[in-house]
Amino acid sequence: MTPHDLAAQALQVLDPEDAHRTTIRLLGLGFGPRKAADDPPLPTTLAGLALPNPVGLAPGFDKNAEVAGAMLAAGFGFVECGTVTPLPQAGNPRPRLFRLTEDRAVINRMGFNNVGLERFAANLARPRRGIVGANIGANKDAADRIGDYVTGLTRLWGLADYFTVNVSSPNTPGLRALQTGAALAELLGRIAEARAALAGRAPIFLKVAPDLSEADVEEITDAAATHAFDGIVVGNTTLSRPAELKSRWQGEAGGLSGAPLTDLSTRVLGWFHAASRGRLALIGVGGIGSGADAYAKIRAGASAVQLYSALVFEGPGLAARIRRDLAARLKADGFASVAEAVGAR
Repeated sequence: MTPHDLAAQALQVLDPEDAHRTTIRLLGLGFGPRKAADDPPLPTTLAGLALPNPVGLAPGFDKNAEVAGAMLAAGFGFVECGTVTPLPQAGNPRPRLFRLTEDRAVINRMGFNNVGLERFAANLARPRRGIVGANIGANKDAADRIGDYVTGLTRLWGLADYFTVNVSSPNTPGLRALQTGAALAELLGRIAEARAALAGRAPIFLKVAPDLSEADVEEITDAAATHAFDGIVVGNTTLSRPAELKSRWQGEAGGLSGAPLTDLSTRVLGWFHAASRGRLALIGVGGIGSGADAYAKIRAGASAVQLYSALVFEGPGLAARIRRDLAARLKADGFASVAEAVGAR
């Protein structure tokens, strides 16, 4: 166990949100882990982006783009910052973040707390080496929520390497209504129109919930492809509560992430892979805590994966362990690259 992993365990005695802010401060001061010289090479591509490896950091960890460089240096193949909204907002009242230690899970009802676009943009403009995406959202009290997404895309264009349109947080009332029907079509259409007016190119992903039917998946996939989105992130936290949860916090409101989400998120990812028929790149998220989990997501159709919740329990050394295990599994099954394994069930 590395000193960084021991430090992560020590932070378990703090309130979860206090522990997270302490972690961000320490990373900002240069106390983060560094990628080992013998780290296995796992180069791949995601919607045209060249990644050193397919293991990414999910949004929520670096909400305000404060430590993207530190997490890239730690060996993540890419980092997604946010969710950011046009105006700063405090989010929901505390407590709003809960560790379900017995279940290796987290429940959060943060509510898009962030410093707003201007400070986020200033942070994102810092020099870095690696791929950094921006996860954009809408203010809770916005009169035109779709307009907020357009504002975020326009303000951060040229600063982020890719964008994720987050319409799947369960902690902003009514937000998930943007995932289907006429609302989804309007959202995708206005994003596509705004993108067409901007110089240069950056991939745009749509982030969806795992709480979807196969019919929903077909509709979302076709709509995203029709409006020339580059991919889909599958998926966000779930409102469901598996019967096997043991923690005393299991009844808290909010989105559940971590190990209990693994099977659900991988199943829905497989539906998206079948529905996309190669038209869209997929990022697999939900319950990744090992190389086996990451490998299962890739074989279900993900070109890359993201993790966050497992870091709460395993520490930052987990990312390196996942990369090593993933490389070994690919080699054992005869795959010469990550791309060869995508969708190879």
